[in-house]
This record gives sequence, C-alpha cells and structure tokens, in this order.
Amino acid sequence: MKIRKIFAVIAATAMICGAAASCNEKVKTSKEVENNINKAAAPSDLSGVDFEDTVTAGTGDAYLAIADKDFRMQYLGGNDENNQLTFDAGVVHIDGNGDYKVSVNADTKGFRYRATGDPDKEYKPNGLEYAAVIIEDGETAVPNAVITINKVKVDGKDIDLKKKSFTYTDSGKLRSNIFNEWISDDGLPDDSRCEKGALFNNYDSSSPSDINDGSYSAQLVDTGAFKEWTKVEVEFSISGLDK
Repeated sequence: MKIRKIFAVIAATAMICGAAASCNEKVKTSKEVENNINKAAAPSDLSGVDFEDTVTAGTGDAYLAIADKDFRMQYLGGNDENNQLTFDAGVVHIDGNGDYKVSVNADTKGFRYRATGDPDKEYKPNGLEYAAVIIEDGETAVPNAVITINKVKVDGKDIDLKKKSFTYTDSGKLRSNIFNEWISDDGLPDDSRCEKGALFNNYDSSSPSDINDGSYSAQLVDTGAFKEWTKVEVEFSISGLDK
C-alpha cells in the first residue's frame, strides 16, 4: 500500500488544537521541573550514584510518548530535564514490518532524582494526560508505515482497549494515539489510516472510506487505569512497509 505524503499536517493540527503549535507534545519548562524537586531531600554527594542511561529517540526510532496528569512527569523522546522518564526508556528502531514494544519506567534512580531530588526516594507518576506511539522522523524514514496498537500494560496488567488505533503524520512524525483528548472521534486527521487502508477517500475528512466504521479513535484507554503507575509497556505492529 502506497500512501503519498501530504502537506496539510500543520493546518490539520491547528484545526484540532486551535493553535499553530502541536498540542500533542506539551512540556514543562526546566524552571517548572526544578521547582518540583525537594532540594532539602537531595543527597549532598551524587558521585556514588549509578544512574541509568538516558535514551533519546533518533530517526526511525519508535518510542512511547507519555505524560502524567498535568504534564508534570513525561517522556517525549528526549533526554533533557523535561523528559524525566528518559532513564531506561524502551525505544526500538523500525526496520520492517513486524511486532515491536516500547516502554517507560519510573522505577529508576534517574527518574526518582528528577522527580524528587533524591535517587532513592520512591515516586510514582499519577494519572494520564497523553500517550502515543511515535516514530521519530517517520514521514521520511518510513513514510508508508502503519502503527497498530495491540496491547497496553500498566505495571504488568493488561489494559482494555476500547477502540482501534490509527496512524497519521504530525510535524514529520508518525503517530498512533493511545490517549489524546484533542482529537475527537469525529475529527480524525485526513491522512488517518489503518492496516486495512485509508480512513478517508482522497484525504478528504468529509468523505470516510468504507472501512471507517466509527471504531477508530485517539482515545483507546480509560485513564482511570493510570491512577498511579511505575511501568507502562505498549506492544504494537508495523505494516505497510515494502518487504
């Protein structure tokens, strides 16, 4: 299945968000994050602390973009102070059709330090404001790829998927939402597609295709399942790439 590139992504994003900037990736500033750290609890000497590696998503890499309630703790594919869950993040390179898994882990010294100022003080993210599987620079790296979300686990427990996922392009990235409140079921992007094909005829959002039966959504999970969590894992499939 060949899917041509489109250049209406910015307009579609603005329509959905009501602003030119992408609503899919809010971040806290470094100052705001710093204000959340309990400096009084921070050890005076961190030289003996064995911090986990930070993980940055590169071109063609898939990762779990996620943010807890109010975007206080998050991972958006980077490794700076605004990506507190970068430590031990499960990022995978997309090299063909098949099954893959991405994850984030709050049970790390690095995350605990960024969240509390103390690498040994437990902290659990609370709630879910946003989650998606994203392929970095996917529009150029794997432009025909379709991401199908198969399973979401919170601390080892399977979470029910209420609807089916779809893939679309946003600011050069390929994205398949797990929870995105800014995209309603009747406002899917015009380049939305699934493994069966395009959800709209000729990229016209007013002309749904035969397979667009209302079962596709940007909100697959009940956020109540994310009241407090440590590890989130997402299993997904890639299709649409030439073998």
